Amino acid sequence: MYFHLRKTILIFLLIVVPFSGCGFRTSHPIKIRMSTAVLQEATLEQLEETINSNAARLNTLKASVDIDSSVLEPTKDKVTDNPQFAGIILVRKPEMMRMRMLVPVVRNTAADMVSNGSTFSLAIPPKSKFIVGSNRQPVKPSSQPIYNIRPQHIFDALLLKPIDPEREIGVLENTTEIVKDPKTHKDVEQEAYTLLIIDKDSRGSFLSRKIVFSRTDLLPHEQFIYDRQARLVTYAHYENFSNNAGIMYPNIVSVQRPIEGYSITISMLKLDVNVPLTDEQFMLTQPAGSQLINLDTQSSASAFHEENKKH
Repeated sequence: MYFHLRKTILIFLLIVVPFSGCGFRTSHPIKIRMSTAVLQEATLEQLEETINSNAARLNTLKASVDIDSSVLEPTKDKVTDNPQFAGIILVRKPEMMRMRMLVPVVRNTAADMVSNGSTFSLAIPPKSKFIVGSNRQPVKPSSQPIYNIRPQHIFDALLLKPIDPEREIGVLENTTEIVKDPKTHKDVEQEAYTLLIIDKDSRGSFLSRKIVFSRTDLLPHEQFIYDRQARLVTYAHYENFSNNAGIMYPNIVSVQRPIEGYSITISMLKLDVNVPLTDEQFMLTQPAGSQLINLDTQSSASAFHEENKKH
């Protein structure tokens, strides 16, 4: 699941095999199977327009979803899958989001998370906890990766931001990706377009995002988001696009957060775009009797993380 682990293994094999003395007396060029799909062409300007026009048309999103998640346990060097939850996701520009997860079968609320873009609130009724804090990435991730989730991580994956011509520059790169061949259904290499987005601030220019477009449909199938230190903070994968009121939107969105060690896959069961969403739909009050935990207050956050180490 974690693509960076696979890359590490590949690099290791490339270094070790030539020196391993495995009985190979001669070397042969590696044959790479190439995709037989019909590929389309596009310019940098056309790909930028795809991102910007779709972003301009999409203002709200309401979806019934299935939510699958997993966490990486570094101490055990393994990935643990969590039970699947049904859920409801609401998104309204510029930065409002709500995600409600339901307990399987009985469909009581397992978790309810709301964000206004800068702060968030998270109610966990089964544990009688109400967590609040800023949307910024945790300085010190919790040992329980699921508590590192921030709505902004999911928001940025669900809605691709437009490219700001005042601040950002797009650079087009011809790359390849591994896909399933439409005829053989085997893994093959296929040409792709990668749009590198260069941002700038008072300290200079830096790579902020990479968006990979499939050459079969010229739609964005991957997004890599980086922080100011050039670390990959979010990887998003998009598949099964459909036309929703003139907006091409993926029905499956997978989000990986390698630093915090968790991933979430959101499968759209019913999707409505540009429907009216009120302020009240993004309001979440603390349930009576629940424990208030402010992750921006050091004492409260420390006590919370220490408590969760015991579970």
